[in-house]
Amino acid sequence: MFPMPISTLTVKRILKDAGAERISDDAAEELADMVNRFAFGTAKKAVKLAAHAKRKTVMKTDIELAK
Repeated sequence: MFPMPISTLTVKRILKDAGAERISDDAAEELADMVNRFAFGTAKKAVKLAAHAKRKTVMKTDIELAK
């Protein structure tokens, strides 16, 4: 199973800040899944970039290159 560190409640707050008046649970779950997949994929790429540079520390530049 895929890790879900960003909750649907957090996503609902983001949608509210973006101007949504009401949000269905299905919509919040779908956006949370998308955000988590993007973040996890970017993190995996950043870790590979740091390892390629022979570092254990993931740096801002790794994240920028990974997106």
